[in-house]
Amino acid sequence: MSQPVDHNEDYPVETIRRILLGTKSIALVGASNNPARPSYIVIKYLKERGYTIYPVNPGLAGQTIVDLPVYASLADLPGPVDMVEIFRNSQAAGPLTDEALAMPVLPKVIWMQLSVRNDEAALRAEARGVEVIMNRCPKIEYGRISGEIGWQGINSRILSSKKPVLSSKGFQKLTIAPRGPVRHD
Repeated sequence: MSQPVDHNEDYPVETIRRILLGTKSIALVGASNNPARPSYIVIKYLKERGYTIYPVNPGLAGQTIVDLPVYASLADLPGPVDMVEIFRNSQAAGPLTDEALAMPVLPKVIWMQLSVRNDEAALRAEARGVEVIMNRCPKIEYGRISGEIGWQGINSRILSSKKPVLSSKGFQKLTIAPRGPVRHD
């Protein structure tokens, strides 16, 4: 078993890149159908980057968000996921981590959104071999690593000469993949 991660330090860029490249499916717990809410924006962004997204919200179960069916709980998902992203508060992250650890196939990663941190839950997950990221947003990290975030005038602290890829919808986007767009087939 590996040593628990010191979540007080910045996560290395290569760790975040490895996780995002190795992830194909994400259960986003705390999904909102309000286009002004951050979770809605994250779902839309990650879906456009080729990830399979499973929105989870018991109050919206049976509805759709960005044309994706919403599930009541992690237990209701149609199959295993690579990542469980927690878009709830730090206190709720504990029981949600336990729910993720009760899944028949453990996720590779439990990712707690910005301002969400639960060290006890992280220790339980890491003890089961699940990697944990806390207080980070996969959308922001993807944008930072790819360079897209720089288009908004934000310093990503990463220099790159990669050229944008023209998407099928006619707009440019960058990728974190070594070459070409991220493929999740």
